[in-house]
Amino acid sequence: MFGPALLAASRSTRLRRAVVAAPVTRRVVDRFVAGEDLGSALAAVRRLSATGLTVTLDHLGEDVTTEAAATASRDAYLAALDAIGTAGLGGSVEVSVKLSAFGQTLPAGHEIALVNVEKVAAAATDAGTTVTLDMEDSSTVDSTLEVLRTLRRSHPDTGAVLQGYLFRTIEDARELAVAGSRVRLVKGAYREPPSVAHQGKKAVDAAYERCLAILMQGAGYPMIGSHDPRMIETAQRLARENGRTADSYEFQMLYGMRPHEQQRLVDAGFRTRTYLPYGTDWYGYFVRRLAERPANLLFFLRALTTRD
Repeated sequence: MFGPALLAASRSTRLRRAVVAAPVTRRVVDRFVAGEDLGSALAAVRRLSATGLTVTLDHLGEDVTTEAAATASRDAYLAALDAIGTAGLGGSVEVSVKLSAFGQTLPAGHEIALVNVEKVAAAATDAGTTVTLDMEDSSTVDSTLEVLRTLRRSHPDTGAVLQGYLFRTIEDARELAVAGSRVRLVKGAYREPPSVAHQGKKAVDAAYERCLAILMQGAGYPMIGSHDPRMIETAQRLARENGRTADSYEFQMLYGMRPHEQQRLVDAGFRTRTYLPYGTDWYGYFVRRLAERPANLLFFLRALTTRD
């Protein structure tokens, strides 16, 4: 009921101003965002790493409107990767990037984003880690997968995200279920029309399971991006059925979402990675988290109506 409205709100400039200005918002956002600067993010990385979790670091920002903003986003990642390499954290931390933050939606945006992300991928290799390309709305899928193919020529461990609710994803999963390929499968958090995406939880869940089966049967490295207990159990079953070893796949969950479950999986011997966002441009990311689960929205509404 609230999901579509919240996804629309993630694009609203007026609502963005109101939410960002509300004093109570900060303490709610802190549940899902690790801080506004790199130092705060790295402190969170160290806390999580000490518990056995690995991390993918996301500098928040998307849909930039100038090349200068795209360059600034790229430079934020270069600074993060330099810090990761200097601290010797490359074995436990990778980075996730949104190509729209690197200029993908600008005129000649594909080429601009590719040039920017190539520099980030090279810096990641130097730091002993890698990059995963986040997937955004359906209009960007072809461009993002083309960037992936280009990057993998020089950086073969570059990962990508597929969204299970898109009709096309089952074919994309077949194409990417190959040796050396790293794929994070998520359900999808953008508002998509019925012409391109499954609608409703039951249909989305079924599509996700079909795509997950393809990835788990393939020769690549699946990354199960889900907080859904049923999907976690399904992934474990598919791993057993396909003879996968514990180091041939991993679970991924968002920072602040089901932290006890993340720790349980680690303690049970499963590779588990936390998607850890940071930065000042947190609004769109935050609203999408509210849209994903009613419990998140209730958490936010309670905070708005409760005194400190």
